[in-house]
Amino acid sequence: MGITCKDIDGGKLFKLDTPNSSYIFRTADNDGFILHMYYGKRLSGTGLDDLARIKEPPFLPSGNERERCSFMDCAPFEYPGHGLGDYRDDAFSVISNDGYFATSVSYSDHRIIQGKPRLEGLPATFGNEDECTTLEITAVDAINGLEIILYYSVFENVDAIARSVKIRNMGTGSAEKDNSSIRITKALSTCVEFYGGDYDTITLHGSWARERIMDREHLGYGKRSITSVRGESSHQEHPFIALLDHDANEDHGNVYGFSFVYSGNFTAQAEKSQFDSVRVMMGINPVDFCWNLKVGEEFRAPEVISVYSDEGIGKMSRTFHDLYRNHLIRSKYKDCKRPILINNWEATYFDFNTDKLIAIAKQAKELGIEMLVMDDGWFGHRNDDSNSLGDWIVNEDKIKGGLKYLVDEVNKIGLKFGIWMEPEMISPDSDLYRAHPDWAIQIPGRKPTLSRAQLVLDLSRPEVVDYTFGQVERILKSANIAYLKWDMNRQLTDIGSAMLGKEGQGELFHRYCLGVYKLQERLVTEFPDLLLENCSGGGARFDPGMLYYSPQIWTSDDMDPVMRLQIQQGTALIYPLSSMGAHVCDCPNHSTGRTTPFATRGYVALAGTFGYELDVTRIPEADRNMIPAQVAMYHKYNDLVRTGDYYRVASYLENHEWDCWEVVSKDKKEALITIINVIGRVNMKSRRVKLKGLDPSKTYSLRYYNMDKADEDEEIIRLKGDALMYAGINATGDYHGDFKGRLLHLVEI
Repeated sequence: MGITCKDIDGGKLFKLDTPNSSYIFRTADNDGFILHMYYGKRLSGTGLDDLARIKEPPFLPSGNERERCSFMDCAPFEYPGHGLGDYRDDAFSVISNDGYFATSVSYSDHRIIQGKPRLEGLPATFGNEDECTTLEITAVDAINGLEIILYYSVFENVDAIARSVKIRNMGTGSAEKDNSSIRITKALSTCVEFYGGDYDTITLHGSWARERIMDREHLGYGKRSITSVRGESSHQEHPFIALLDHDANEDHGNVYGFSFVYSGNFTAQAEKSQFDSVRVMMGINPVDFCWNLKVGEEFRAPEVISVYSDEGIGKMSRTFHDLYRNHLIRSKYKDCKRPILINNWEATYFDFNTDKLIAIAKQAKELGIEMLVMDDGWFGHRNDDSNSLGDWIVNEDKIKGGLKYLVDEVNKIGLKFGIWMEPEMISPDSDLYRAHPDWAIQIPGRKPTLSRAQLVLDLSRPEVVDYTFGQVERILKSANIAYLKWDMNRQLTDIGSAMLGKEGQGELFHRYCLGVYKLQERLVTEFPDLLLENCSGGGARFDPGMLYYSPQIWTSDDMDPVMRLQIQQGTALIYPLSSMGAHVCDCPNHSTGRTTPFATRGYVALAGTFGYELDVTRIPEADRNMIPAQVAMYHKYNDLVRTGDYYRVASYLENHEWDCWEVVSKDKKEALITIINVIGRVNMKSRRVKLKGLDPSKTYSLRYYNMDKADEDEEIIRLKGDALMYAGINATGDYHGDFKGRLLHLVEI
């Protein structure tokens, strides 16, 4: 494993190895072309010289200069430029000082580094010298006077490659004529070329309250692309795309997953050419993007993670889970149970006071809940969502005695205390806006577009970042606050900054995102013991960039367990279960109006961080009496859920009847299986559940979790791992009725 470089005829060959994959490219010809050769199952390393020879027509321009355009139009460029004969989408384009658009990328030098350099100001995966090796390719666009540095980091223990790009204005070429900026109009983070094949794509789509629904499509000629221009990764699309064999499934076939470690506008695309090659690219969305790069300055593009699996979609997911658990999430909470919290939002909305919150806390403590979170409505004069964002002053008409008094009283009851804030936002009806209207993102002379009666703070401005952090810091230091839910309830419009000027407005989207990262980096540095949960109107900013700062993200505002089956399945395609904020809701559900069994709501929430979003003082007694059993269930199984390997066994999204997932411990000594029967059927066909990931030679004891006893039933049966996986267990008769669920626990004898 690692990175090797060797001289070959006419250039150099680079081979990047993970435990089970190889990624190979070469330099060629006097032009310094950097050409992709292979990505897939790991190769031994012998016979690659022949693989690297370019024999297919058209040959390199050095041997056939009259057909240079033909070469450019089909060559597998590792980082394709613009405007010189490659008519597929490019990764890199600029407007030069002379007003021209063309770019080229030619190899200059390289070095191999043990470990993984940091991406200053950006979230990124990390690894020490024993865990990672990094290849740094220095390329040039001599005419534009630019240096393009391509970074590749491979991980010793996981089949993932991290790629990023840095562009530096060297002040040569056309930049010598004056000292003005070169304008970068596109700087993607990765490009991978695939030779002829029959492929599908998987993407994640949605909207508010139905985020990250899996969508699989056959890839035809042309482009399959997903984008966000909303200033965040968004409810609607997601910064992920997978390319996979047309016949690949959950357990078999080649799958390539690409995940963008970024929280702003993005583009992800697979393009099938006239020659049946496929180009996959990902990076910052070039729409409304224009970065002014002065002489001596550099621009750093965020990181893309690529994962290869030769064992289907499931192995790709487990690889992402391992990578993000071990090499992205930094919080002290990533390797421990999170406190079971109860959030008052759907219990009270804006209608609460100190007495109401203390009453909820007392009842919650009796039931085994461990933290009370006070949501929106505690500050300014905010009794609805039309005002006060930016005025982070406690409303003592509601919170009588002040915030510290409330927190102290909750702590005396025996619960931790958490709080909700929306630091990135500003209400036109706020003291902050009246004092600093220019701090809001808006275009002079245009009536600003409101969403939820609010605007967005211009976090491209250092003074706004400083002020905002000061407000958050003051609240967190005023009382014993253990948890912060950081929300963002609207997307960006009216892109205009009073600071950036005429030439800088194309930088605002990205600078805003960098401002968010500065805020959260300061937050986790100043408050290392704080449990931070990110949120954006539910799940609109559930992305790897946010996971770098918070170990968990609110998955969706829709807590209906039936809808959550699809949402959590799509989220777990990339992200570990430990990162998914999941709560037991009230019924009828506030989003869908559906009523489901309280036990089933608990089973679905168990596949995440687990908590409650209801008024425990007012729910039916039978439901309230079940909470201690659910709390015990969480404490019994969370270590396994948080650290184990995740397998999709059945998908309600696909079969429209039932869902099943499984978590297997790394040592394969135990497994937890969750089965949800969504739609009851009369005289239904036999349903055999074939488990996955077990040790075929081990003997397992099978038990059910019994909510009535808050413990497991006696052993049902003993079976070998091979019987459980290849023959399966019959689950037909256990789930009479709609929305019924069961937990099965396997333990090695």
